[in-house]
Amino acid sequence: MRFKLCVLMLFFCLRVGAQEQLVYNSKFLAKPDTVWVFKPKNKAATEGLPMIFLLHGYSGSYKQWHSIMDAQKYADDYGFVIVCPDGLYQSWYINSPAKKDWQYESFFFDELFPDMLKRFNPDQKKVMISGLSMGGHGALYLFIKRPDLFLSAGSTSGGVQLTDAFGKYGLGDLLGNPSKEDDIWKKYSVINNIDKLVAVDKPFIFDCGAGDFFYQSNNELKQKCDQLKLKATYISQPGAHNRAYWAKSIKQQFDYFNKLLIETK
Repeated sequence: MRFKLCVLMLFFCLRVGAQEQLVYNSKFLAKPDTVWVFKPKNKAATEGLPMIFLLHGYSGSYKQWHSIMDAQKYADDYGFVIVCPDGLYQSWYINSPAKKDWQYESFFFDELFPDMLKRFNPDQKKVMISGLSMGGHGALYLFIKRPDLFLSAGSTSGGVQLTDAFGKYGLGDLLGNPSKEDDIWKKYSVINNIDKLVAVDKPFIFDCGAGDFFYQSNNELKQKCDQLKLKATYISQPGAHNRAYWAKSIKQQFDYFNKLLIETK
Protein backbone atom coordinates (compact mmCIF):
# COMPACT_ATOMS: atom_id res chain seq x y z
CA MET A 1 0.00 0.00 0.00
CA ARG A 2 2.85 2.37 0.85
CA PHE A 3 4.57 1.65 -2.48
CA LYS A 4 1.33 2.29 -4.36
CA LEU A 5 0.87 5.62 -2.58
CA CYS A 6 4.39 6.74 -3.48
CA VAL A 7 3.88 5.82 -7.12
CA LEU A 8 0.72 7.90 -7.27
CA MET A 9 2.28 10.75 -5.37
CA LEU A 10 5.59 11.02 -7.18
CA PHE A 11 5.71 11.42 -10.92
CA PHE A 12 9.09 12.98 -11.63
CA CYS A 13 12.55 12.87 -10.12
CA LEU A 14 15.66 14.60 -11.47
CA ARG A 15 19.08 13.78 -10.01
CA VAL A 16 22.02 16.08 -10.71
CA GLY A 17 25.13 15.32 -8.67
CA ALA A 18 24.41 15.93 -5.00
CA GLN A 19 20.99 17.41 -5.76
CA GLU A 20 17.59 15.97 -6.52
CA GLN A 21 14.37 17.60 -7.66
CA LEU A 22 11.20 15.67 -6.99
CA VAL A 23 7.70 16.56 -8.10
CA TYR A 24 4.73 15.39 -6.04
CA ASN A 25 1.25 15.08 -7.47
CA SER A 26 -0.55 15.16 -4.15
CA LYS A 27 -4.19 14.46 -3.44
CA PHE A 28 -4.02 17.30 -0.91
CA LEU A 29 -2.92 20.06 -3.30
CA ALA A 30 -4.40 21.82 -6.30
CA LYS A 31 -1.16 21.61 -8.29
CA PRO A 32 2.09 19.62 -8.30
CA ASP A 33 4.68 20.46 -5.68
CA THR A 34 8.38 20.55 -6.56
CA VAL A 35 10.93 19.78 -3.85
CA TRP A 36 14.65 20.55 -4.23
CA VAL A 37 16.95 18.43 -2.06
CA PHE A 38 20.61 19.24 -1.45
CA LYS A 39 22.94 16.51 -0.16
CA PRO A 40 26.49 16.98 1.14
CA LYS A 41 28.95 16.25 -1.65
CA ASN A 42 31.55 15.01 0.82
CA LYS A 43 29.29 12.28 2.23
CA ALA A 44 29.05 8.90 0.53
CA ALA A 45 25.46 8.49 1.69
CA THR A 46 22.76 10.46 3.47
CA GLU A 47 22.00 7.72 5.99
CA GLY A 48 22.20 9.01 9.55
CA LEU A 49 22.74 12.66 8.57
CA PRO A 50 20.80 15.62 10.00
CA MET A 51 17.98 16.93 7.80
CA ILE A 52 16.49 20.40 7.65
CA PHE A 53 13.36 21.61 5.84
CA LEU A 54 13.51 25.20 4.60
CA LEU A 55 10.20 26.88 3.76
CA HIS A 56 10.11 29.88 1.43
CA GLY A 57 8.13 33.11 1.70
CA TYR A 58 4.98 34.42 0.05
CA SER A 59 5.24 34.60 -3.77
CA GLY A 60 8.46 32.56 -3.70
CA SER A 61 9.10 28.99 -4.78
CA TYR A 62 11.28 26.01 -3.97
CA LYS A 63 14.14 27.93 -5.65
CA GLN A 64 14.07 30.88 -3.25
CA TRP A 65 16.34 29.62 -0.50
CA HIS A 66 19.06 28.47 -2.90
CA SER A 67 19.10 31.90 -4.52
CA ILE A 68 19.59 33.51 -1.10
CA MET A 69 22.13 31.24 0.57
CA ASP A 70 23.70 28.75 -1.90
CA ALA A 71 22.03 25.71 -0.38
CA GLN A 72 24.58 23.30 -1.83
CA LYS A 73 27.42 25.06 -0.02
CA TYR A 74 25.43 24.97 3.21
CA ALA A 75 24.77 21.25 2.77
CA ASP A 76 28.51 20.67 2.21
CA ASP A 77 29.69 22.90 5.07
CA TYR A 78 27.23 21.72 7.72
CA GLY A 79 26.67 18.14 6.60
CA PHE A 80 22.89 18.58 6.50
CA VAL A 81 20.44 17.21 3.96
CA ILE A 82 18.53 20.36 3.00
CA VAL A 83 14.94 19.98 1.77
CA CYS A 84 13.31 22.94 0.00
CA PRO A 85 9.65 22.27 -0.82
CA ASP A 86 7.41 24.60 -2.80
CA GLY A 87 4.83 26.46 -0.74
CA LEU A 88 2.74 27.02 -3.87
CA TYR A 89 3.10 30.81 -3.80
CA GLN A 90 0.63 31.48 -0.97
CA SER A 91 -0.25 28.27 0.88
CA TRP A 92 0.94 29.56 4.27
CA TYR A 93 1.64 25.85 4.91
CA ILE A 94 -1.77 25.30 6.52
CA ASN A 95 -4.83 23.19 5.84
CA SER A 96 -7.24 25.73 4.40
CA PRO A 97 -10.70 25.58 6.00
CA ALA A 98 -12.14 27.19 2.87
CA LYS A 99 -10.39 25.33 0.03
CA LYS A 100 -10.40 21.55 0.03
CA ASP A 101 -7.55 21.38 -2.48
CA TRP A 102 -5.22 23.53 -0.34
CA GLN A 103 -4.31 21.16 2.49
CA TYR A 104 -0.60 21.80 2.82
CA GLU A 105 -0.22 20.58 6.39
CA SER A 106 -1.62 17.19 5.40
CA PHE A 107 0.65 17.04 2.35
CA PHE A 108 3.66 17.81 4.51
CA PHE A 109 3.00 15.32 7.30
CA ASP A 110 1.26 12.53 5.38
CA GLU A 111 3.27 12.52 2.16
CA LEU A 112 6.38 14.71 2.00
CA PHE A 113 7.87 14.11 5.44
CA PRO A 114 7.62 10.29 5.43
CA ASP A 115 8.91 10.14 1.84
CA MET A 116 11.97 12.23 2.75
CA LEU A 117 12.72 9.85 5.62
CA LYS A 118 12.32 6.84 3.37
CA ARG A 119 14.41 8.21 0.51
CA PHE A 120 17.31 9.71 2.44
CA ASN A 121 17.21 7.82 5.74
CA PRO A 122 18.42 10.70 7.94
CA ASP A 123 18.84 10.48 11.69
CA GLN A 124 15.20 10.95 12.72
CA LYS A 125 16.33 12.53 16.01
CA LYS A 126 18.11 15.25 14.03
CA VAL A 127 15.37 16.69 11.81
CA MET A 128 14.80 20.46 11.89
CA ILE A 129 12.62 22.99 10.12
CA SER A 130 12.88 26.72 9.43
CA GLY A 131 11.63 29.32 6.98
CA LEU A 132 11.33 32.98 6.06
CA SER A 133 8.28 35.25 6.24
CA MET A 134 5.30 33.04 5.26
CA GLY A 135 7.70 30.12 5.66
CA GLY A 136 8.74 31.34 9.11
CA HIS A 137 5.12 31.10 10.13
CA GLY A 138 4.90 27.70 8.44
CA ALA A 139 7.97 26.28 10.17
CA LEU A 140 6.85 27.24 13.68
CA TYR A 141 3.25 26.30 12.92
CA LEU A 142 4.23 22.80 11.77
CA PHE A 143 6.63 22.48 14.72
CA ILE A 144 3.77 23.28 17.09
CA LYS A 145 1.56 20.74 15.34
CA ARG A 146 4.06 17.86 15.48
CA PRO A 147 6.98 18.70 17.79
CA ASP A 148 7.69 14.98 18.16
CA LEU A 149 9.03 14.92 14.59
CA PHE A 150 11.61 17.69 15.03
CA LEU A 151 14.68 18.33 17.13
CA SER A 152 14.16 22.06 16.75
CA ALA A 153 12.65 24.77 14.57
CA GLY A 154 13.36 28.29 13.39
CA SER A 155 11.76 31.33 11.82
CA THR A 156 13.24 34.43 10.23
CA SER A 157 11.02 37.47 9.61
CA GLY A 158 8.07 35.19 10.29
CA GLY A 159 4.43 36.24 9.98
CA VAL A 160 3.69 34.88 13.43
CA GLN A 161 0.51 36.96 13.89
CA LEU A 162 -1.69 36.36 10.85
CA THR A 163 -3.80 39.49 11.26
CA ASP A 164 -0.63 41.36 10.23
CA ALA A 165 -1.39 39.94 6.78
CA PHE A 166 -5.06 40.92 6.78
CA GLY A 167 -6.14 41.89 3.28
CA LYS A 168 -2.78 40.81 1.83
CA TYR A 169 -0.72 37.82 0.71
CA GLY A 170 -3.67 35.59 -0.24
CA LEU A 171 -4.33 34.61 3.36
CA GLY A 172 -7.91 35.83 3.48
CA ASP A 173 -8.93 33.51 0.64
CA LEU A 174 -7.37 30.53 2.42
CA LEU A 175 -9.31 31.30 5.60
CA GLY A 176 -12.61 32.03 3.86
CA ASN A 177 -12.30 35.85 3.92
CA PRO A 178 -13.29 36.30 7.57
CA SER A 179 -13.42 39.66 9.30
CA LYS A 180 -10.31 40.77 11.16
CA GLU A 181 -12.09 40.13 14.45
CA ASP A 182 -12.92 36.52 13.62
CA ASP A 183 -11.28 33.96 15.93
CA ILE A 184 -10.11 31.94 12.95
CA TRP A 185 -7.07 34.25 12.68
CA LYS A 186 -6.05 33.18 16.17
CA LYS A 187 -6.67 29.52 15.37
CA TYR A 188 -3.99 29.56 12.67
CA SER A 189 -1.53 32.06 14.18
CA VAL A 190 1.72 30.92 15.76
CA ILE A 191 1.50 33.48 18.55
CA ASN A 192 -1.87 32.11 19.67
CA ASN A 193 -0.71 28.49 19.64
CA ILE A 194 2.80 28.77 21.07
CA ASP A 195 1.53 27.75 24.52
CA LYS A 196 1.12 24.20 23.16
CA LEU A 197 4.90 23.87 23.39
CA VAL A 198 4.95 24.25 27.18
CA ALA A 199 4.99 20.51 27.79
CA VAL A 200 7.32 19.80 24.86
CA ASP A 201 10.59 21.14 26.31
CA LYS A 202 12.33 21.58 22.95
CA PRO A 203 14.49 24.55 21.92
CA PHE A 204 13.74 26.75 18.92
CA ILE A 205 14.94 30.02 17.43
CA PHE A 206 13.32 32.98 15.71
CA ASP A 207 14.46 36.43 14.64
CA CYS A 208 13.23 39.59 12.98
CA GLY A 209 14.85 42.79 11.74
CA ALA A 210 14.04 46.04 13.53
CA GLY A 211 12.88 47.55 10.23
CA ASP A 212 10.53 44.67 9.40
CA PHE A 213 6.74 45.09 9.30
CA PHE A 214 6.48 41.83 11.32
CA TYR A 215 8.83 43.15 14.01
CA GLN A 216 6.25 44.11 16.64
CA SER A 217 4.52 40.74 16.50
CA ASN A 218 7.82 38.89 16.79
CA ASN A 219 8.64 40.96 19.88
CA GLU A 220 5.25 40.03 21.32
CA LEU A 221 5.96 36.37 20.56
CA LYS A 222 9.25 36.68 22.46
CA GLN A 223 7.42 38.15 25.47
CA LYS A 224 4.92 35.30 25.40
CA CYS A 225 7.70 32.71 25.17
CA ASP A 226 9.34 34.29 28.21
CA GLN A 227 6.09 34.19 30.16
CA LEU A 228 5.63 30.52 29.28
CA LYS A 229 9.31 29.79 30.04
CA LEU A 230 9.84 28.16 26.65
CA LYS A 231 13.31 27.32 25.35
CA ALA A 232 13.14 30.08 22.77
CA THR A 233 16.12 32.01 21.44
CA TYR A 234 15.13 35.34 19.91
CA ILE A 235 17.44 37.55 17.87
CA SER A 236 16.45 41.17 17.33
CA GLN A 237 18.86 42.95 15.04
CA PRO A 238 19.04 45.69 12.39
CA GLY A 239 17.46 44.77 9.09
CA ALA A 240 14.35 44.81 6.94
CA HIS A 241 12.12 42.25 5.24
CA ASN A 242 14.54 41.44 2.44
CA ARG A 243 17.07 39.02 1.00
CA ALA A 244 20.07 40.71 2.60
CA TYR A 245 18.57 40.15 6.02
CA TRP A 246 17.64 36.51 5.33
CA ALA A 247 21.12 35.71 4.01
CA LYS A 248 22.54 36.93 7.33
CA SER A 249 19.93 35.38 9.60
CA ILE A 250 19.91 31.90 8.05
CA LYS A 251 23.65 31.59 8.76
CA GLN A 252 22.91 32.38 12.40
CA GLN A 253 20.20 29.75 12.46
CA PHE A 254 22.39 27.06 10.89
CA ASP A 255 25.06 27.81 13.51
CA TYR A 256 22.39 27.52 16.21
CA PHE A 257 21.18 24.16 14.88
CA ASN A 258 24.73 22.87 14.46
CA LYS A 259 25.59 23.79 18.06
CA LEU A 260 22.41 22.10 19.22
CA LEU A 261 23.38 18.91 17.37
CA ILE A 262 26.82 18.93 19.02
CA GLU A 263 25.28 19.43 22.47
CA THR A 264 22.80 16.58 22.00
CA LYS A 265 25.37 13.97 20.95
